[in-house]
Amino acid sequence: MDILQEKDLLDQTFADGGEAELGLAIEFYGQPLLRYCHNILCDYHEAQDAVQVTFLKAYENRTKYRNGTSLSAWLYRIAYHTCIDTIRRKTLFFFTPASGAPKTHTGISDELFEALSRLSAMERSLIYGRIMEERSYRELAEIHRITEAAARKRYERARKKLAGLLRKDNRQEESSIVDWRNQHEI
Repeated sequence: MDILQEKDLLDQTFADGGEAELGLAIEFYGQPLLRYCHNILCDYHEAQDAVQVTFLKAYENRTKYRNGTSLSAWLYRIAYHTCIDTIRRKTLFFFTPASGAPKTHTGISDELFEALSRLSAMERSLIYGRIMEERSYRELAEIHRITEAAARKRYERARKKLAGLLRKDNRQEESSIVDWRNQHEI
């Protein structure tokens, strides 16, 4: 049985399953959910905690999952709300990486990481889901419980906002270099 068939079988049996199904869900979705949560929370250790809570909630509420629907979307929805709860609990709305967190930003530049940290959790989630995980608008809509058209529009707005932040950062950096040069000219 290949991975896709196993995932389809898991979609059909998760609600009625036990620890074996939870183990398969962790195997299939653990790392992708960790990247997703890290993208939203901008803190690796908090992302690890959020993923653990996500799987705990999924296991405890597995009877609420409808067999045959997308387990992936259901888990991502739980993860998203877990991340939002984490943010609310800490009352942080501007995110900076913790001093003890690893400096890696899942393969993205510091400038992009900084620009992403200025977006809302919803905006980061949509951008990450669409670009990094290549999710369809239908899947994003299912994860966030919005219409497909709303997912598309919110993604486009977030993408434009991110592009604007990146352009603004580049202009500010260039301006700082010019100012420094002007101050140090002989």
